[in-house]
Amino acid sequence: MKKSQNAKTAKAPTKRSKSPMNAIQVASISQILAEKLEDVTPIVQFLENFRAMVDPRAQNKSILISIKIPEPLLAAFKFKSAHEKTPYQTMIKKLMAEWVSTP
Repeated sequence: MKKSQNAKTAKAPTKRSKSPMNAIQVASISQILAEKLEDVTPIVQFLENFRAMVDPRAQNKSILISIKIPEPLLAAFKFKSAHEKTPYQTMIKKLMAEWVSTP
């Protein structure tokens, strides 16, 4: 982000841009001080993971997860994904990234 841009007016983009710094979480000094955080490690880890997620230069590896989903929900999701010509696992990743990027 350019130094001249006001951080309070920055908005999360709807599409991934080429800039690795295209989405930020904004908090005022008073909000930060009011939190009285004892351990900021989880916040720092979230920010690092988010930065790696939006940085097109990052070499992110995927991990295998296991999740139980009701059969009718999965069938409906697969049908809708196929209708949009997108593999359902790709759609899951896309939806997860959108959700995390939403303030």
